[in-house]
Amino acid sequence: MKKVITNIYEYFRQCDAVLWLLTLTAVAYSFLLIASMQRSGEYSYLRTQIIAVSVGLAASVFISIADYRFLIRKWYIAAIVGIVLAGLVFVFGVQVSGTDDTAWINLPGGFSIQPSEFIKICFIITFSKHLSWLRERKMIEKFSGVLFLALHAMIPMAIIHIQGDDGTVLIFALMFLVMTFAAGVQLRYFVIFGGLLVCAIPIIWNVFMNEEHRNRVLALFDLDGNALTNYGWQQYQGKVSIASGEAFGSGLFNGQRVEHSIVPEQENDFIFTVAGEELGFVGCMALLLILFFIILKVILNAKNSSEFEGKYICYGVFSMIASQTIVNIGMVLGFLPVVGITLPLFSSGGTSALSTLISLGLVQSVRYHNTDDMNKAFVRRGSSNRIRM
Repeated sequence: MKKVITNIYEYFRQCDAVLWLLTLTAVAYSFLLIASMQRSGEYSYLRTQIIAVSVGLAASVFISIADYRFLIRKWYIAAIVGIVLAGLVFVFGVQVSGTDDTAWINLPGGFSIQPSEFIKICFIITFSKHLSWLRERKMIEKFSGVLFLALHAMIPMAIIHIQGDDGTVLIFALMFLVMTFAAGVQLRYFVIFGGLLVCAIPIIWNVFMNEEHRNRVLALFDLDGNALTNYGWQQYQGKVSIASGEAFGSGLFNGQRVEHSIVPEQENDFIFTVAGEELGFVGCMALLLILFFIILKVILNAKNSSEFEGKYICYGVFSMIASQTIVNIGMVLGFLPVVGITLPLFSSGGTSALSTLISLGLVQSVRYHNTDDMNKAFVRRGSSNRIRM
């Protein structure tokens, strides 16, 4: 028993305990919001979330103990897993309620998963290896190196676009930009990319975006008409719910709009509206601060990592969580079109919660084994000093 307690103590001493605390706080907060929201229906979203979070926390702890460098060395396994998951969607993919894409797979017991959430993790591992490989060969600043990085990112983006999940494609694009920038890709390539993107807007609008996508964008500029009828309805009702909460909200489990499910998909992409109505401005700020400090801790772990591969993993997780948070809050507040992006750790959705917790496990692994490296280096320095003396 004493040995177990000692091992637990050593684990929390070496890992990022503050990040664990923030993660558990976010999970507990989400349970409260989901429990309040599900008054409006018979399906137990909370039960699904508890199961997913339990599995996710167990997987996260396991991954944090495992050496992330082993995962990097076995990057091809992550690549195979990602390809298989993407392929399964084309064979068994279904469209679930509240979505407009065929990017889900039904499981026994009434559960379903969204493979693209796990493909993000596979991408972080393989892309971190790719960046490290290029840096070792001093090709990170060469055009050929950047071109192959772009092709690497375009593979999952193209597959997921075909499945109709363009919101996730956007997150992959942002992850690609952040990770390449953090790795030292020169600014001129981002300027070139930005110029090409601007020139491609007409093609994106007319070819890659369907009528529903275009209407969601137009709804942002037609608040008097569309917001009260069709594509802007969800955002309009979401903003009304947030505004109705004022400073302190109507109280947890007391929101009338939450109880009657006025906001469509309030358990998922629009969970922020539940916090706004029932906990008010204070509850919304608390939620945002929790996510802000989680993101900050991930960045600090990237900065303190002793190896580039560890840095790239942390930057990948940072970009995933930060971009999803910004896009989700932006679409809830009406600054961005609705693209079906969950709020990390808060939205009801087992796959989203599971993938986010696993990704944070990767960050913990970087921190845990980075501490090991520093301790070993300290011992080596101490030994050499004693020899010299």
